[in-house]
Amino acid sequence: MTFSIVATDGTAWGVAVASKFLAVGAAVPAAAVGVGAIATQSYANLAYRPDGLRLLREGRTAQETLDRLTGADELREKRQAGIVDGHGGAATFTGSECNAWAGGVTGSVEGHGSFAIQGNILTGPDVVDAMRAAWEATEPGQPLSRRLLVALTAGDVAGGDKRGRQSAALLVVTPDGGYGGGSDVLVDLRIDDHPQPITELARLLDLHDIYFGKPDPETALPLEGDLADEVRDRLARLGHRADALDTALADWAGIENYEECMVAGRIDPLVLDQLRQRTP
Repeated sequence: MTFSIVATDGTAWGVAVASKFLAVGAAVPAAAVGVGAIATQSYANLAYRPDGLRLLREGRTAQETLDRLTGADELREKRQAGIVDGHGGAATFTGSECNAWAGGVTGSVEGHGSFAIQGNILTGPDVVDAMRAAWEATEPGQPLSRRLLVALTAGDVAGGDKRGRQSAALLVVTPDGGYGGGSDVLVDLRIDDHPQPITELARLLDLHDIYFGKPDPETALPLEGDLADEVRDRLARLGHRADALDTALADWAGIENYEECMVAGRIDPLVLDQLRQRTP
């Protein structure tokens, strides 16, 4: 009833999943920085998530962890799961009683990252094959969230869950990646019930990158000359006036939730584009 990819690029760990199932993101994914990531599906045993992360923290590999989890599970033949560990190992399991088509693959390429892809009640093996090809075609320098979404989208285009679409989710962790650096959860997006959940997930990831993406000081534009005058005018039209341009910009950014994108004396091109859209 689900297809997923669990992967790491060595600095981030994550899961992307879609299913004809309500709120799949509440059941399938789990991840911890430096530890690994897990997807549990097909009559999902939710205990695989805390138990699996505990085993990984104890130093077991992805395969050893998956063997332990399934070995202790009387309903293992109904289960499906994928794991990547903190060292780039990957493992997948598909029980013999999972509904057809069901199966999975793993892979690891130095510099490109490791993955486990699995699915059940799929239109066919082409779904998993398409996800693998899409993952391997992504650039290692891309954010893991984007690479996971590319693979998930490819699986959907190839047929996905043969019962249809309902929900999707994306979870990515990286050191201090959360809002304000206060957690490791870089991305945690869920589409719980939607006719096109992966398309909607992509839309939310675009918004996430605008609101929470870390600005690159090298690409941020100096607030000088004509650009400074333009930004000051646009902010004034929105009711944000201050002696210091940085103050007016920060005031507007705080209301619009762009505070994570601020660079002193500069403006991120994405933020500038949003300001221009609001003041045509």
